[in-house]
Amino acid sequence: MRFTKMQGCGNDYVYVDVTKQMIPDPEKTAQFVSDRHFGIGSDGLILIASSEVADFQMIMYNLDGSRGEMCGNGIRCVGKYVYDHHLTDKTTITVETLAGIKTLELTLGEDGLVSKVRVDMGSPIYDAPKIPVIFPKDRMINEPIEVKGKLYHGTAVSMGNPHLVIFQEEEVRGMVLAVVGPHVATHETFPKRVNTEFVNVLDRQHLRMRVWERGSGETLACGTGACAVCAAAVMNGLTDEKVEIELRGGILTVEYNRASETIYMTGPATTVFEGDIDVPNIGDPTPDEDVRIYSM
Repeated sequence: MRFTKMQGCGNDYVYVDVTKQMIPDPEKTAQFVSDRHFGIGSDGLILIASSEVADFQMIMYNLDGSRGEMCGNGIRCVGKYVYDHHLTDKTTITVETLAGIKTLELTLGEDGLVSKVRVDMGSPIYDAPKIPVIFPKDRMINEPIEVKGKLYHGTAVSMGNPHLVIFQEEEVRGMVLAVVGPHVATHETFPKRVNTEFVNVLDRQHLRMRVWERGSGETLACGTGACAVCAAAVMNGLTDEKVEIELRGGILTVEYNRASETIYMTGPATTVFEGDIDVPNIGDPTPDEDVRIYSM
């Protein structure tokens, strides 16, 4: 299988152009290639396909094999992939996702390759049933939620996938997310599980966050999560409409245009390496299986 490993702020995926090759079992393939010991190592698998309604289609799988509706860091890398691999010569493209069609504006570096991408991420959704959230009010804005005996206050937002944003005084850099993250992700309030962002407000233009993703665990960055954080911060009156968000893997700039109810995210996209991997007859990969990667 020919692949390209790419990352946006450390949120890394394995990318495969399925217009040129078939992936018979993408769920199991995602689990295999994502394994950081016996596979390639990534937060998941993203397939780049043709689309009848947009320039391209992004088909995303988390590292546990579950489908993901949308990934902000991932879609920026899709934009870089299709331009750098000469699948398009346009610097404004559309990409079909399970969260709708997204518009990408590509910025080229001095080498003629894509260095940065601005994505129209669409409108944040606060209506509880649409996120979905099981909650007695229409919206969950800075509402208490108890997790393993500890009380948090969270704001629920969908950016095409569900997020719970928790603003806190405790320094997020010192948290052990593996202790609390899985319990929030599977809390009974969220029937489809939830991605959780823990956030420090540094000032009205700067935030710091860490994220626990429902299908991947902690990742170095989450684009939709950063957008949800910006939306929640504005809704709670904590920041201006344009902010820089510090993630473990880098900085994202997010702008919430309240007039159009649209969120724009800008950040880097980087190719790590390309290669070919022999994917075994799909099952749970083991050390005894013949796994070979040829990097180029």
